[in-house]
Amino acid sequence: MSELGGVASGLFGPYSIGSMTVRNRFVMAPMTREFSQCGVVSDAAPEYYARRVRGGVGLVVTEGIVVDHPAAAASSRVPQLHDEHTRSAWGDVVDAVHAAGGAIIAQLWHVGLDRAARAAPHPDAPSLGPGTWFGETRHDRRAMTAADIDDVIDSFARAAQAAEQVGFDGVELHGGHGYLLDQFLWEKTNTRTDAYGGDPCNRSRFPAEVVSEIRHRVSREYPIVFRLSQWKSIDLGARPYPTPAVLDAALGPLVDAGVDGFHASTRRFWTPEFEGSDLGLAGWIKKLTDAPTITVGSVGLDGADFVDAIVSGAGAQPDSLTRVSRMFERGHFDLVAIGRALISDSDLVEKLRGAHDAPRIPFDARDLLTLT
Repeated sequence: MSELGGVASGLFGPYSIGSMTVRNRFVMAPMTREFSQCGVVSDAAPEYYARRVRGGVGLVVTEGIVVDHPAAAASSRVPQLHDEHTRSAWGDVVDAVHAAGGAIIAQLWHVGLDRAARAAPHPDAPSLGPGTWFGETRHDRRAMTAADIDDVIDSFARAAQAAEQVGFDGVELHGGHGYLLDQFLWEKTNTRTDAYGGDPCNRSRFPAEVVSEIRHRVSREYPIVFRLSQWKSIDLGARPYPTPAVLDAALGPLVDAGVDGFHASTRRFWTPEFEGSDLGLAGWIKKLTDAPTITVGSVGLDGADFVDAIVSGAGAQPDSLTRVSRMFERGHFDLVAIGRALISDSDLVEKLRGAHDAPRIPFDARDLLTLT
């Protein structure tokens, strides 16, 4: 293994997805902070993101940005991209990241059924999903009609158009963790008997239609990344893709619709996904689709419990990333996303590269509320 600063040197080389080229393979993972007043990203956001880029990160994935649909958000403190004011604020973030030498993609988000009762900013809007079941979450809920599906597809597509106009280098669709797109992909939340339910291919139809409409409205090479996971916020042990064949069936429509890359969210990136293989989720996605993949899940954490790390930042100490290096060298993934460890130390990537040995920045729990 060729290493630089204790990490495979290839991780510091450039990589392209569609029209976007990033300077290295390190990604800042999306982390919702709920610091946005009335949907406007805070004045501190440009420096928050640019600081991690100056610390060595090549690509930033923003915190979740809710699409312009009444049931999309579970809080008025998450950012939007709906109007001139919110777009101008994000433009400042994009400019700061670009000036620091990084690329940035906007994560587009609809929470679907994952809303508390009377959730702002539209407390009277019922939660929408493929059906109405979502564990013990209590809110007015109803299954999406054909008109609802069209409205949400349009909301995602308009958000992607806005992202390109603002200057984002691409978009990521949040199709994991039990949010709306994932609710269609998961058989426990999608019990529909129409064209949007049934087998894994049909359950992918709605997310694929979202991708297809975005592809029609943005530039031809504009990158579309799709984030997915096995685990859900209400069931950490969920396995909507129990076999490689099921995973393949779910991914096929997304690739055909125009997805350029996948972001595989796992609790521990190094855990083998299926028996008989050492490939993790990102590795299997890459094997099945040959698409660029990002791995994420406890990267840079020293033995922290996944839930404790999300809630309190426990264990957010950078390790040698030896497993990341070995798996990257074996071709299991193309990029690696780091979340909480970058909150703990914004200069982590530069330290790994051996460029400098700046003092550690103490972990501030206020920087992190929940993982998106």
